[in-house]
Amino acid sequence: MKTQAVKPEMDNNGMEMALEALGESIARCTDTGELHITAVPGLSLFRRDEPTGPISGMYEPSICLIAQGAKRVLLGEDTYVYDARHYLITSVHLPTMVQIISASREKPYLGLRLTLDQREISQLMVDSHLPPPRGQQSSRGMATGQVTLPLLTAFQRLIDLLAEEQDIPILAPVIQREIIYRLLVGDQGARLRQIASAGSQSHQIARVIDWLKDNFARPLSIDDLAAQARMSSSTFHHHFRSMTALSPLQFQKQLRLREARRLMLAEHLDAATAGFQVGYESPSQFSREYNRLFGTPPLRDIANLRELAAGERV
Repeated sequence: MKTQAVKPEMDNNGMEMALEALGESIARCTDTGELHITAVPGLSLFRRDEPTGPISGMYEPSICLIAQGAKRVLLGEDTYVYDARHYLITSVHLPTMVQIISASREKPYLGLRLTLDQREISQLMVDSHLPPPRGQQSSRGMATGQVTLPLLTAFQRLIDLLAEEQDIPILAPVIQREIIYRLLVGDQGARLRQIASAGSQSHQIARVIDWLKDNFARPLSIDDLAAQARMSSSTFHHHFRSMTALSPLQFQKQLRLREARRLMLAEHLDAATAGFQVGYESPSQFSREYNRLFGTPPLRDIANLRELAAGERV
């Protein structure tokens, strides 16, 4: 009995139908707001009815999928654009600038994010006889990959669980495991395998990034960070930049400035106090570096953000 090959147009029709169904599901869940944090652990759904300007954000280890629209992500000097046919995968925590570039009231941006647990990835690698990973061109901790029909249908089943929340504790981990498997054997699988492999250079850098995320206000010593990673200072610096597109100092600086922005916006701290709390000793240096990252001085930036938020509530 001969196996018939699937025609490209049939596969394309299947993708279009799967994307349309996924978009309808996301639209139903986000009809009352732009963000829906679901009952499925780690799964968030997003909607925007118009393009946005660049917004600073911290990407965590996750996969981001778009059912409709497109988004641009800036990491250092790198630019990543993804849409309904391309997912964005992030293997470590990374500070970015994010911009939705395709959205309208008629065709809103509809997307999702599922956080990835390194322990689950490692466990699946241990438990399974995975096929060899496809080639990888870069050690960067962020990349785009090709969306496949099995990946789309797995995400659809995960969102369908929201209608039967009593099934989530049992079935969601099974579907999430399938999604991780699809990623591990996909075109970005080598990236995830490196991060999850204890003892690898990527794994060691990922551990240092986690430490920096929790200790960004402390003075930075490259030698100490290199010792944590069990590397020489020069090797550590090279691999850190390769993964994050930033030097350790630039990475720490972005973490500090983003936290200071949050403190001023959410806790109403003045610029000098916020800068001091995140590790700056000089208010003028804090203001200069804040202006360089966000494009405007602290007080003006926070005033603009509050005015924007007030306008959206009207």
